[in-house]
Amino acid sequence: WPGHDLPDSVIYELHIGTFTPTGTFDAAIERLDYLAELGVTHVELLPVNDFNGEWNWGYDGVLWYAVHEAYGGPDGLKRLVDACHARGLAVVLDVVYNHLGASGNYLPRFGPYLKTGRSTWGELVNLDGESAGPVREYIIGNALMWLSEFHIDALRLDAVHALRDSSEVHLLAEMSTRVKTLSAEIRRPLVLIAESDLNDPIVFTDRSEGGYGLDGQWSDDVHHALHALLSGERQAYYADYGSLSALAKVLTRAFFHDGIYSTFEGHIRGKPVDTRNTPGFRFVVCLQNHDQVGNRAAGDRLPRITSPGMLKVGATLLLTSPFTPMLWMGEEWAASTPWPFFTSHPEPEMAEATATGRVKEFAEHGWNADDVVNPQDPDAFTSAKLRWAERDDPEHAEILALYRQLLRLRREQPDLADSRLDLVEVDVDEDAQWIVIRRGAFEVLANLADQAQDLPVASGDVLFGTEPGLRTNGRTITLPARSAAITGQIASTGF
Repeated sequence: WPGHDLPDSVIYELHIGTFTPTGTFDAAIERLDYLAELGVTHVELLPVNDFNGEWNWGYDGVLWYAVHEAYGGPDGLKRLVDACHARGLAVVLDVVYNHLGASGNYLPRFGPYLKTGRSTWGELVNLDGESAGPVREYIIGNALMWLSEFHIDALRLDAVHALRDSSEVHLLAEMSTRVKTLSAEIRRPLVLIAESDLNDPIVFTDRSEGGYGLDGQWSDDVHHALHALLSGERQAYYADYGSLSALAKVLTRAFFHDGIYSTFEGHIRGKPVDTRNTPGFRFVVCLQNHDQVGNRAAGDRLPRITSPGMLKVGATLLLTSPFTPMLWMGEEWAASTPWPFFTSHPEPEMAEATATGRVKEFAEHGWNADDVVNPQDPDAFTSAKLRWAERDDPEHAEILALYRQLLRLRREQPDLADSRLDLVEVDVDEDAQWIVIRRGAFEVLANLADQAQDLPVASGDVLFGTEPGLRTNGRTITLPARSAAITGQIASTGF
């Protein structure tokens, strides 16, 4: 297995417990041929380290070095990784170092692993206080274990903005240096991807230039721009999004909040990206992911809150973007199953606190309390399991065929995956509600209006359309309401 670096990647994010009916590593192996045929390059696993209880998203882990036994334990994970590699699929593992789950956490009894202060999720991990050295080594050693002993190809580092570290060398910088050393030793690429809400290029800026030296990060701004536009939602952190100009900005600059005021956060947020020297593949972007679905009151997926036409438009814009696209399990066939927040805390008082806290949190953001799923209800977990048979239903099969076609087009036409942000050109008409994105020899066009209209187009063939029968007359193309198309000249490989 030679490994797979971040460029030219398409990630498929999944949760082992709900990806299949039995929810195990071995059961997931049975679906890998499907994923390879779909056209993704990486399988991203939500956290698999051990947690207290039977089911959980995985972010309440308390034993960082242990693999959850109900999934199949460490040997099961190794079988899954080997099976992925045998099919040409790299493996990304989601890891959580910013907090420890409250249920079953006994680590503080063994040393000063925590320090005074709290983040959204719990007490802060001691990265810079007294005796922080062994704590830092405990974390970095865990990262190296997944990459070396389990042959994981990449780590997605959860919420790194909650890693409060005032040390001379930030934990992330130290980790990136150690991982690059390991990569050189084992002679295969090892990738670190951060989840960060800071919108600060320091995350992926090289160590020699004062950065942390990670390979990339999630860009929620791209998701928010797409989601608000497709769904019409403007609550909470969607407040500044929903316009075509916001979408145009993220498609060319990656961050929307790049030193401008955030209405939701109430302050100036972010710093600009050097688009001439920063390739777009460093930004992992999506239409849906576990957070954006699961952190809704009912865990409803995008197909429940937008039209089929808009769903197809979103897929087209995502999979022709200059970034690293990520799919959320089942997205590619518009899965009907919800994916709410679920837990199985065995302590009654913690179970009650989790349920009531969830209701309070959503009420603050304007949700109806009756819509909030009780995370301790076993049905919250079982209802989230994918229904694989529905792929054959006509409405789901149509979306699956569209995703396959787009993934193939992205793979076979390099211009559509070109990561050079400074070469992306975007025209929008905010009033008419259309957008044209120039991607090398191609144009990606979308009509988000409620009626058909003519869009300007350069000469070329219609290579792809979310609706049938599209034609150009050399200067314009008539796009039906809520539809998208790709025009241009194909490379010699054909399509």
